[in-house]
Amino acid sequence: MAFALSLAVPATASAQGARQVEIGYEITFAGIAGFRVDVTARFNGATYDVETSTFKEGLLKAVTMNYFGRNRAWGGFSSQGARPSAGSLSIMVGDKPRTWLAQYGAGGFLQETHNPAWKPTPQQTISDADRLGSLDPLSAALAVGLAGDAACDRPVRTNDGKRRIDILFRKIGMVPAATSGIPGAQGDVLVCEIYTKRVAGEFDEAPKEAETERERPIRIWLARFDQSQIRYPGKLQAESTFATIRGRILFFRERALTQEESQAMRK
Repeated sequence: MAFALSLAVPATASAQGARQVEIGYEITFAGIAGFRVDVTARFNGATYDVETSTFKEGLLKAVTMNYFGRNRAWGGFSSQGARPSAGSLSIMVGDKPRTWLAQYGAGGFLQETHNPAWKPTPQQTISDADRLGSLDPLSAALAVGLAGDAACDRPVRTNDGKRRIDILFRKIGMVPAATSGIPGAQGDVLVCEIYTKRVAGEFDEAPKEAETERERPIRIWLARFDQSQIRYPGKLQAESTFATIRGRILFFRERALTQEESQAMRK
């Protein structure tokens, strides 16, 4: 979620022409390969279509339960910022698939489609007030990024269909790309801390005190890799009970969309 939420895509992305960006990330636990996150983002005029795929690899894949997740977000840009149309999740945990579609309307309206149907207990129910204005993780990322260098100065209301979580950012500062340890980074790098606050929904673990969460924030470095003003996550670090979690960028590729791809995005 941290990588998705820090995909900073400001409004200037709509002025960069019809293009596709592909990014790969690796996430390790105590230095052992754990997860891969692959991102494909397409921008064409005032529209966007972004997709992430998350899957286990290496030792973690061999000794733990199967996991594969796909998150897609699509919509448009306006002078007021991102205009998300919809977002979707497709998750496989073990042998249990789950899909969720969120369609957005005026005033923060959210229409959801679950498969299979979600049947929360009364304690797990997400109220209409908590659902209002919430976004799937990837759509939330696109909305946050419109703040540009101020991306870390605002909270985000996220929703994955079963859990409503507030993501709180705190700006640490800027560091030169040359000393950031991020290959290919340009200019300066924005460093932020990320905290989470559970709001409502279905959680496997017992709730933790806010003070405990704040003792172990996620730290993320947001960097530029092209001539646009877009900031992408360059690396990540978090402390868990068992090990240090680190994320790093593996590759960054950019190309123009083909005519067929551009036309498909307009449909």
